Amino acid sequence: MSALPILQCAVAAGASWWVATVVIGHTSPFFAPIAAVVSLGLSLGARLRRSVELVAGVTIGIGVGDLLIAFIGSGTWQIALVVALAMTAAVLLNSGPVLSMQAGNSAVLVATLLPPGGMAGVNRMVDALTGGLVGIAVVALIPTHPVGRARRHAAGVLGTAAEVMQLVADGLVANDDKPIEEALRKARATQSSIDNLRTHLAGGREVSRISPLYWNTRGRLERLSAVADPLDNALRNIRVLARRSLTLVRDDEILNPRLVDQVEKLAQAIETLRLMVLADPGQQPDQAEAARVLRSVASGLKPELVENAGLSATVVFAQIRSLTVDLMQVAGLNRISAIAHLPPTVQKPAYRPDL
Repeated sequence: MSALPILQCAVAAGASWWVATVVIGHTSPFFAPIAAVVSLGLSLGARLRRSVELVAGVTIGIGVGDLLIAFIGSGTWQIALVVALAMTAAVLLNSGPVLSMQAGNSAVLVATLLPPGGMAGVNRMVDALTGGLVGIAVVALIPTHPVGRARRHAAGVLGTAAEVMQLVADGLVANDDKPIEEALRKARATQSSIDNLRTHLAGGREVSRISPLYWNTRGRLERLSAVADPLDNALRNIRVLARRSLTLVRDDEILNPRLVDQVEKLAQAIETLRLMVLADPGQQPDQAEAARVLRSVASGLKPELVENAGLSATVVFAQIRSLTVDLMQVAGLNRISAIAHLPPTVQKPAYRPDL
């Protein structure tokens, strides 16, 4: 997973040094390759923003440092003051961490190594700009696939969700809390996967804008981006469902076996969603097939499943319905259409049932 970002950083470092020395003519442009590596990094998201913040941070740091050191000289308290003022200026611009850190670093260099009033500070700004631009060019010419990584992460999250639901079903069938405890541990560990998915989606959108090689992936990327929020909501509902299922088993509460069947069917439907995310355009299962499977699950979520049931069983039922709505949105339905596919639980539901 890190091989391509490492290659991009290596190529960008070498290319930025060559541009700064051969094309621009700087003698020792050490900050050009540093800027290229910092702007790219191993993370595939927000590289354009990192490049802009890096160049802006260098400019602020050198500007503040050069102005002050020329008047107050260099020394211990001068370094502290210059760094504080440069980083404060960056923070007041509502900047990200890269801008603030580079402002501080550049101010230190001016206060210790670069004589104020000379061309060294300007050269450093040019080197930072060179490294940032070369980094962007490398992303355009040696891009990661904007959809591939995000798609694999989404499929991984769905695979875990299917496994969690099956463990919950196993625990409910056997009236055993051990599988449900394991399911809850797995469900609680999924938030980092969702965060990684969002990072890869942001990186993919960046690549699809920068690289002409992948301009044609923008539509697929937008469809995949639309999955992130409902998938996040689905995982949150799964955690609640697992916690309440654990309480249900420990309280030895009576549960309608047909409700457990719905949990198992939902686990199988999530597996269909996982395959849908991995499928290339034109392959099966597509969104229509995944939606069909989920509609089949939704049609069985009738209120009679929890007639005369206890609190925990009712909560599990409600969570399954909410989770089904989230998953149908992953399959491409809008929220109102997804809700309309559920059997009504009241006489006058907010949305007309589409059954």
